[in-house]
Amino acid sequence: MTLRCLFVDFDSFFASVEQNDAPHLRGRPVAVIPVASTTTCCIAASKEAKRDFGIKTGTGVAEALERCPDIALQIARPARYVRVHHQFLAAIQTCIPHGKAASVDEVPCWLIGRERRRDNAVAIARNIKRALRDTGFSDSLTCSIGIAPNKFLAKTASDMNKPDGLTVIEQADLPHALHGLELRDLCGIGPSMEARLQRAGIGTVERLCAASRDQLRRAWGSIEGERFWLQLRGFELPERETQRASVGHSHVLGPELRDAAGMRSVLFKLLAKAAMRLRDEALLAGGMAIRIRFVGMDARFERDLRFAPLDDTPALLQLLGRHLRGLERAATDGRWNQKRHPPLSVAVTLVDLSPRTAICGELMAERQRAHAASLLLDKVNRRYGNSALYLGSMAKAIDKNAAPMRIPFQQIPKPALEEETGLHGIEQAPTSAADLLQVRMNQFKVLAEKTHRERDARRHRPSGAGGWGEMKPAPASPQAVLF
Repeated sequence: MTLRCLFVDFDSFFASVEQNDAPHLRGRPVAVIPVASTTTCCIAASKEAKRDFGIKTGTGVAEALERCPDIALQIARPARYVRVHHQFLAAIQTCIPHGKAASVDEVPCWLIGRERRRDNAVAIARNIKRALRDTGFSDSLTCSIGIAPNKFLAKTASDMNKPDGLTVIEQADLPHALHGLELRDLCGIGPSMEARLQRAGIGTVERLCAASRDQLRRAWGSIEGERFWLQLRGFELPERETQRASVGHSHVLGPELRDAAGMRSVLFKLLAKAAMRLRDEALLAGGMAIRIRFVGMDARFERDLRFAPLDDTPALLQLLGRHLRGLERAATDGRWNQKRHPPLSVAVTLVDLSPRTAICGELMAERQRAHAASLLLDKVNRRYGNSALYLGSMAKAIDKNAAPMRIPFQQIPKPALEEETGLHGIEQAPTSAADLLQVRMNQFKVLAEKTHRERDARRHRPSGAGGWGEMKPAPASPQAVLF
């Protein structure tokens, strides 16, 4: 009775929801994208896209189109995914109490007593699969389940037999059950960690399992290596308490927003959303990080601000606007050519967080009014949908449906804070001919942009014997030079 965790992983979740809601997409390669642009990447891919074309999360849209010209590109509908997530949680609950969802498509469940026997655990897993089918969704929405001595190994097992798999790893199966995996298949080992393990002489999972506790501590450079050693051997470690370090949003700009005004409007909307989340969690921010990337330019616009802890939207927007003036001056005096190097993506993050209870109330009347105005904004937007009431500086982003609700890793967003109900219509499945036409138009925009970029590249290709001139070295601090 070594089994303690049953881990449910919904297969290709976002893309599968799209296939369920649009029957004509079933059996076809599908990619879910955040914005209709070839400069963004796929945030999800269907089973068919993964299996037949190697398209997966993170694959660039342009690359996905090259691998599969007929792939169906669907604009993400996060609020829909969250609703299906909660329906699935309710279905799982009828079979076994579940733990806190690890993400929108991953749910750990804890086994107790006789549930830890292999036959009983497998029966529960099959009941979960049946319960998910009985929720009324199509067969395109499936899940893979891993059962193991701890959550780490159960999550690993859930990825070993996809899609619609069921894998059990018992204590007696360790460590040889893991030897066929790649290092990157294990949660917690990314590109940089893999490189560190390679330098330590650990190039395979078999060597990783054979390494001593001290070796892994040295490889990780911290106690995290010891935790990894214990998890590989089936120990269930207590969850570490973590404190939120930041609240922020980022967005890849659509082609219609790639100018100074569009960039500014989207940044203001992102910051307003972050400030609302800040107040919802009763936190104050003492700093702000602003990041802007540009098409065809390595230099980035970066600002890191520090200020007295606050949480009101007007003050934060004023700080953001003040520090964008340098970029706007660069556009005016010619140091930044907006047409040649339009803004590509923007991000704003509130940092240095502290509990609101740790700071005494506002003393200045102006600050009190700003805080009260922010609370009023929250109240209206919670009731009528986010951005039902907004500041004029966000108007262009609102009009273009920019920066809609997103689903971050390891966090389930609150639709009451982010869903823009009734404003944009992009959270609804295409059911009419007009809706389907709009989806196809979005796909056409992506293809048209790709063709335009290729034609533009050919137009600027050098001819004759001279070729490209010698590249000049980049200045030591391009940000200071440009912005």
